[in-house]
Amino acid sequence: MISCDFEVFGKVQGVYFRKYTLEKAHQLLLTGWCSNTPNGTVRGQLEGDEQSVRSMVQWLKNEGSPASIIEKCQVSDFITINERYFKDFSIIK
Repeated sequence: MISCDFEVFGKVQGVYFRKYTLEKAHQLLLTGWCSNTPNGTVRGQLEGDEQSVRSMVQWLKNEGSPASIIEKCQVSDFITINERYFKDFSIIK
């Protein structure tokens, strides 16, 4: 299993980006969280098997919610983990 942090830039607030991120994370059986930031981005953390995390990163970079306009997605701190820290994927408000 791996974990990583992400931050998505562009038109990602007010377009249900977090809701769609939650649904995609559940579909891929990922745990972690996402949250709006004061500077208009969405950031979060992902945990799960490597293939699912990498699929989610591609979704964050290229797809997102239908109304979003993704300018860039920064992903950092890819690390191998032995067990999950989070029990589910959640939206932090």
